[in-house]
Amino acid sequence: MSLWGWTLEAYARPGVAEACLALQDDHGQNTSFLLWAVWAEGADEAALRDAALAGRAWDDQVLKPIRAVRRTLKAAFPKVDDGAREALREDVKAAELRAERVLMETFEALSDHRRGGRPALAALQAASRAWGSPAPDDALARLAGALG
Repeated sequence: MSLWGWTLEAYARPGVAEACLALQDDHGQNTSFLLWAVWAEGADEAALRDAALAGRAWDDQVLKPIRAVRRTLKAAFPKVDDGAREALREDVKAAELRAERVLMETFEALSDHRRGGRPALAALQAASRAWGSPAPDDALARLAGALG
């Protein structure tokens, strides 16, 4: 199964979305990178390093700005029609999702479909370290548990 297909199924599981958003918002992690690491069963260190480098650049230059616009559009703007604002927010949300998919396709290509054989928590810990400032083990364990 492709990474994108696996991610859509995984994200629909109870608790996965919440655990991912907490890791993203509270601990500065990239959920696409974390989910890729689990899918790749803990890709080797070189693949983790390459993916983290590509992911951080994409996150900083593409995903974070799009996400900021989407979040800004959540609140009403004086004199701007709410329906038009919400419609634009949905367009931006679709662009954010497409940007995440492009990133995941990049990760999938970097892993070359190799599997590292690590369990989910170990894969998440390795990915979190590779991303930069590691997230707390309990936050990673929540995601690993939700992923099953």
